[in-house]
Amino acid sequence: MEAQKSAQESAQGSAKESAGPRTSPLYPALEPFASGHLDVGDGHQIYWETSGNPQGRPALFLHGGPGGGCQSDHRRLFDPRTYMIVLFDQRGCGRSTPHSQLQANTTQHLIDDIERLRAMLKVRDWLVLGGSWGAALALAYAQQHSQRVRGLILRGVFAARQCEIDWLYAEGGASALFPESWDRFASAIPASERDDLVAAYHRRLTGADIGARMDCARTWCAWEGELLTLRPRWRRSGSASQSEIALARIEAHYFVNQSFIEEGQLLTNTPMMAHIPGVIVQGRYDVVTPARTAHALHKLWPASQLRIVPDAGHATNEPGICAALVSASDELRPL
Repeated sequence: MEAQKSAQESAQGSAKESAGPRTSPLYPALEPFASGHLDVGDGHQIYWETSGNPQGRPALFLHGGPGGGCQSDHRRLFDPRTYMIVLFDQRGCGRSTPHSQLQANTTQHLIDDIERLRAMLKVRDWLVLGGSWGAALALAYAQQHSQRVRGLILRGVFAARQCEIDWLYAEGGASALFPESWDRFASAIPASERDDLVAAYHRRLTGADIGARMDCARTWCAWEGELLTLRPRWRRSGSASQSEIALARIEAHYFVNQSFIEEGQLLTNTPMMAHIPGVIVQGRYDVVTPARTAHALHKLWPASQLRIVPDAGHATNEPGICAALVSASDELRPL
């Protein structure tokens, strides 16, 4: 374990930072009081960190992608005086090693990693917040380990169904709303292979041609990036970054393998977590994970609340999404 500062200093600092007025829906920036790498087997070392109150209620954040990695602002979705905030980078991405590794990288591996991390931190149960792919992982984890989940907050719900993959990566879904962006995405693949773009990109992202891998990672991430927010913010870069390579490779790896779960499983198995209280936050104009999935989940999960943000897309950093997530984590503090 790599202690970055003492637990006592962190708790005092967090309380002091949170004492003043907030001009943002997020809590003030804070640093971890501990961090390190956990050996989860198969050659993987996952990065983890804890911030906020060392004696607080445990809260786990699950990032999107798969392959997206955590960011410092993710800590700020929770009151640091109340929560011990736990972040980790899933296999192959962020600060976890080896970078962009696909071997032994499946949904079940990630669920097992969460349990290893929980045991290492001596946490009995926790609030779990996940967005997009993180919402799918949160559902899969809660359905396997419902006794370990005190509450759920889900954003931009993705249930890993084929219709959701097709919406993003087959013509006739999001492509109808972003035809010029779609042309850039699809035209990177020869016409003869465009009947299955996920498989075509996967071949190149896992192939031996480094140049093709870089080009496809950049184009894959550009397509997704242009869809994330209500008002476009994506800026195309000259070459793919390491984080973009991990995101594209790991997403393609999961999606070409149906996310390593049975079709419809995350909705069908909702009764396994029916007793867990939860909040679903969904942008009305989310074109990455449209509201129909969040709505379907809410209907199957009586203990959930569905909160549609009327002026937001998909991303966590949309102002309305941020505010709704922080409000949810505040409301679930008494659990």
